[in-house]
Amino acid sequence: MSDTFAITIIFIILATIVAAFVRRKSRDKCLKDFLHDLVTLEDTTGKIIFGKLRVENTGLEFTYPTNHKKGNSDNEASYILYKYEYSNIQALIRYHDELSEGAKKEREKELKRTYHPGVLRKLKRKIQNIFKTVKDSVMEVVNLLISQAKRTTPAGAILTSQDKHISQMQKELMGSLGASFEPLLERHIGHRVVLELIKGEKLFKYSGVLKEYTAEFIEIMDIDYTVKEDQPARKTDIVVPRKYGVVRHLGE
Repeated sequence: MSDTFAITIIFIILATIVAAFVRRKSRDKCLKDFLHDLVTLEDTTGKIIFGKLRVENTGLEFTYPTNHKKGNSDNEASYILYKYEYSNIQALIRYHDELSEGAKKEREKELKRTYHPGVLRKLKRKIQNIFKTVKDSVMEVVNLLISQAKRTTPAGAILTSQDKHISQMQKELMGSLGASFEPLLERHIGHRVVLELIKGEKLFKYSGVLKEYTAEFIEIMDIDYTVKEDQPARKTDIVVPRKYGVVRHLGE
C-alpha cells in the first residue's frame, strides 16, 4: 500500500511539474510577434487600450506610455487582459507610425522576409508543418498507450485514479504544440490576401500579407486600417481572432 501511495504522489508531482513548465513557456505565436511593441487593443465594445505589449500564456498586459489617473483613483500604469477575456478582442493593431525607428526597421525586415519568402524560410516552415501535421496522431498514440496500460499493467489502477491529472497534462502538452496544420491558409502564407472582418453587424474587407495563423488568431501585415470609420486609415499590422476574421480571397 505504501509503495502504491508513493508512486501516486510521484506521478502527481511529475505531472504537475510538466504541466507548469509547458504552461509557462507556451504563448500564441501571432501574439508573440507583437511582443514589446506599442500596440492598440480594440475590443468588441469599442473600448481602446494602448501600450507596450507583454505576452504571457495567461493573458496580455499593455504598459501605458504615461500613467493614467481617473478621478480620485490611484495611478494606472498598465491594463491586463486575461486569457479568458480573449473573446472580447476585436483586433490587436500595431500602427507603423507609432513604432520607434529601431522597431520600424525590424518590422520592415520582417515584412520583406514574410512577403514571398525565400527557399530557407519555406523549408523551415515545411519542417514546422510536419510536426503540426503529426501532432494529432501522436496524441492519439499516447492516449492508446495509456488506455492499454490501464487495462493490462499493474499500474492500471493508479493511472485510472489519476485520470484528472493525466487529462490536464495532455491538454497542456497539446496546447504547447501550437495550431494544427491548415492547408487552406498555409499555401497563402507570405502572399497578399483579403481579410473579411466582422465588426458588430458590419463586414469589412482589408488587403494585406498573411504572416501567421494559430488556432485562435490570424496575423496580417501591411494593411490600411482604422478603428473608426470617420477617421483616415493608417498603415498597420493586425492580429484578429479567427471567430471574427477570415481569409476569404487570395489578393494577388
